[in-house]
Amino acid sequence: MAEYVREVMTPAVVAVRPDASLVEAAQLMRAQDIGDVMVTGGGQIIGVLTDRDITLRAVAEGADPLTVSVHSVCTPNPVVVAPDDTVSEAVQLMRAHAVRRLPVVESGTPVGMVSIGDLALHQDPSSALADISRAEAGHHPNH
Repeated sequence: MAEYVREVMTPAVVAVRPDASLVEAAQLMRAQDIGDVMVTGGGQIIGVLTDRDITLRAVAEGADPLTVSVHSVCTPNPVVVAPDDTVSEAVQLMRAHAVRRLPVVESGTPVGMVSIGDLALHQDPSSALADISRAEAGHHPNH
């Protein structure tokens, strides 16, 4: 069983600039077949933008996704984990903050992403975490 975030995380960073348009971010999500991207500037994480953020914070408000910046819609100062944090610490953070994915940051620099699915695979399939993952998978299929 994995003990540390680095053992279960996806060691890739898909990021956009804060001044990118929502259309650019959505096209990147589509190309990478993912539901969220990190917002980075100067090698540091500024925020996280999800497909749901684009839908609820921009499109539903009637904003123009060609002119609205990622920075104005993303969740700033996201909850993050370190590669050397334990899997149980990551689980506790996800539960406490009601999030399904956490950026993995080392010395201020994003190095990957860990999802509830990544963690559920390494837990007991009958655990509450696996139940949450299965239940929420139908709710938000891109995560």
